[in-house]
Amino acid sequence: MTPIVLATTREELAAALVPLGAQQRIALVPTMGALHAGHRSLMARARAAADAVVVSIFVNPLQFGSSDDLNRYPRTLDADVAACADEGAALVFAPSVDVMYPDGPPSVTIAAGPLGDLLEGAIRPGHYDGVLTVVAKLFGLIRPEVAVFGDKDAQQVALVRRMVHDLDVPVRIDAAPTVRTAEGLALSSRNAYLNDTETRHALALSRALHAAAEVEPGSSYGAIISAARAVLDPEPDLSIDYCTLVDPTTFAVLDATSTPTSEGLARLLVAGQVGGTRLIDNAVVSFAPSPSFQGDRS
Repeated sequence: MTPIVLATTREELAAALVPLGAQQRIALVPTMGALHAGHRSLMARARAAADAVVVSIFVNPLQFGSSDDLNRYPRTLDADVAACADEGAALVFAPSVDVMYPDGPPSVTIAAGPLGDLLEGAIRPGHYDGVLTVVAKLFGLIRPEVAVFGDKDAQQVALVRRMVHDLDVPVRIDAAPTVRTAEGLALSSRNAYLNDTETRHALALSRALHAAAEVEPGSSYGAIISAARAVLDPEPDLSIDYCTLVDPTTFAVLDATSTPTSEGLARLLVAGQVGGTRLIDNAVVSFAPSPSFQGDRS
């Protein structure tokens, strides 16, 4: 097996990309490190989609609204590189902030648009501008054919797809299913912040999604939201930021007056705080408008 290459500068990255050759398809897995089984699933999916896998590890300051959160974000580079090697990645690109932004904060950035101001974007203003800006830079530096993201961050995936579509970026975006613990908690690097008690409280998020998905197929907005809130609201140590249905393709926010989506499906998004840790999760559910709504459904 060829040893994995670690590049920390632009020059090292360019040199490491040369042996991969122009004839090889490159799959990029963008991460912020603190890799777990969910990231490993992204690398496995990338390996199946291309000839060589490149993993980026960069804690991007542009997408953090709080310097405290940025400073405490877990950094485990040695273990991360070992995990990438285990998963057959050819190259890890782990730049410093000065390497990624050599002239300081960029004066030209990617604006996420209206979708970037909703849901996570409303809670974390400017977050998705930072995400799209660093993703665009990684695409320019690495030139992958495909990039693999996790479906847990569904709004992020939707925005990256919109960016490559609107700006004609020749990268295919693939989303891998959410990986969960045996109890159902969606894997996240931020789970490392949770103690045992907080982890039990955090499980309400996935239990709420499961309850909503168990509602009779084709159920109304009210029935789906009520099933989820019946799990979330009694949890005293969980502060919910939102529990919202969106169109699974456009991410338009749905309500009781919305007409059915093209496939009769919606995506239920939940987000909340457990202790000082913010977590998100989502699931696809069957959806129909409220029986009481008599608007135009043509």
